This record gives sequence, structure tokens and C-alpha cells, in this order.
Amino acid sequence: MWRSKRARYAYLYILPFFLVFLIFKLYPIIYTFVLSLCDMDLLSGKLSFVGWSNYTRLLNSEYFFRSIGNTLLIWIMSIIPQLTLAFLLALLMSNKWLRGRAIFRNVYFFPNLVTSVTVGLLFGTLFSYPGGAINNVITAFGLEAVDFQNNQMLARMVIAIAICWKNFGFNIIYFTAGINSISNEVLEAASIDGAGWWQKVTKITIPLMKPILIYVMVTSIIGGLQMFDESKLVFQSVPGDATTTMIKYMYDSAFVRFQFGYGAACAYVVFVIIMFFSAISMWITRDRDKVRPLGGKRGRK
Repeated sequence: MWRSKRARYAYLYILPFFLVFLIFKLYPIIYTFVLSLCDMDLLSGKLSFVGWSNYTRLLNSEYFFRSIGNTLLIWIMSIIPQLTLAFLLALLMSNKWLRGRAIFRNVYFFPNLVTSVTVGLLFGTLFSYPGGAINNVITAFGLEAVDFQNNQMLARMVIAIAICWKNFGFNIIYFTAGINSISNEVLEAASIDGAGWWQKVTKITIPLMKPILIYVMVTSIIGGLQMFDESKLVFQSVPGDATTTMIKYMYDSAFVRFQFGYGAACAYVVFVIIMFFSAISMWITRDRDKVRPLGGKRGRK
């Protein structure tokens, strides 16, 4: 009797979570899919069923595929220096001889506390032409100011730098935790066997940090392919829409051109793309070591 009463109270306590999930998570997901199969009249709000036409139009859009290319290019330019810098700094700050490690960790993590909107406006001001802070430094050396906004590749690089600066401190926390979880006895045994710094990093540290590396890679893919604020706010307009990402394309379709059905279809296609690249990253980093069965040819007695 008492257990059944406790169970009823338990259901009562978890009820708010399920209500919030159903209202703000599950219902929008289902409604977005229904909306992607329809066109909405802006004045009346009525939906007219159009089937898969929004998806067909999206998959035939050259502009959408260009936004996919922009997203992947900016993500690659940001993720490689981001993870490399975070890993090297985590290795450095894991050494006991380094003083002030806690201060450095707080300083490196600070950009992650800044909102993406602030980061976008900050880097847009820094790299503005001709009076931005970066151009002021360039002209101080007697060189001509660089118009980053009107150069497609430089504009992408600036956005990649902004994303890298914002997120590398967050990855330092994960890498530092993974490095500190490695037993000192293992590293000391490797030192006794004559292993150098590079051998310990490549043969011990990185293999033992594989779960952390997989997690960081997957979350970086999910977050990187959803970039929006930096691409929209760093530069307002770039020739050839070189900084238009998938999420920005979806936003423009739904909330600038008011094509809500088309924007909903774009949201679902972006979801599939993110799932695809996440699955690829997990497949590449999977454990390929298979346990081989014992046995072989039986020897004669």
C-alpha cells in the first residue's frame, strides 16, 4: 500500500517534466513536420496540403546546396584550429609545474560565457573596413586596409575565427578532465620504459581519451552545422552569399520571405544532414579492435 502511494507521488513529481516536454518539444517537432507538407496563408493562417513539394523544391535549390558548402567550409576552418588549440592547452595546463592553471582555465573559458550575438557584433566591429581595430593595426605598419567583408574567403575565415575563439575554452574543460583521469602510474611506467613526451601523448594519452574525443567531435559537428548568429551578425552582406549557412537559409526562408512550409522542410533536411555527419564521425572513430577467438591448429599429442 505504501509503495503504491509512493509511486503515485513519484509520478506527480515527474509530471511537470513530461508536460514541458510534450508542449515545448514533442508538439513543435510534430507540428513542424506537418507544416513542412503544407503551405500557410499569412493572413488567415490556414494550411493547404502540398505533399512533398517543399522538399522537392528544396532539393532542387542550388542556393540551398551552396549554403551546405558554406557551412561545411566554415566549420572545417573553425574546428581544426579549435580542437588542436584546446588539446595543446589542455596538455600544457595538466602539468603540475605550471603555476596559475586555474586562472588560465577561467580566462580561456570566459569567451564561452559571452553570447553568440555579442561575439558576432564584436568580430564584425574588429574586422570592419576601413576603421576596424584589425585594419588600424594593419595600417599602422604602412599596409593597406583589408576589406574582409567583400572577400568571400576572408569573410568565411573571420567567422571561423569568431567561432573558434568562442568555443575552444569549452573543449579545454573536456580535454583537461580526460587527461587528468589518466593514471599517473601508466605514464610513469611509460617513462621508465624510455617513452618520450610525444610517444606518451600519441600512444597513451590520445587512445585513453577516445571517449572524450568522440564526444567532443560529435557535439562539435552538431553545434558547428547549426551555426547562425556569427554568420548573420559578423558581416551583414557578403558577395555571393558566401557566409550564408544552412540555418541562416532556413531563417531567411521562414522569417524573412515568410515561406513557413518551405522553412519547416528546410529544418527537417538540416536535421537529416546533421544526423548523417554525426553518424559518419562515430563510424570513423569506432573501436575497430575485434576480439579474435582463441584457437588455431591443434597440435598432435
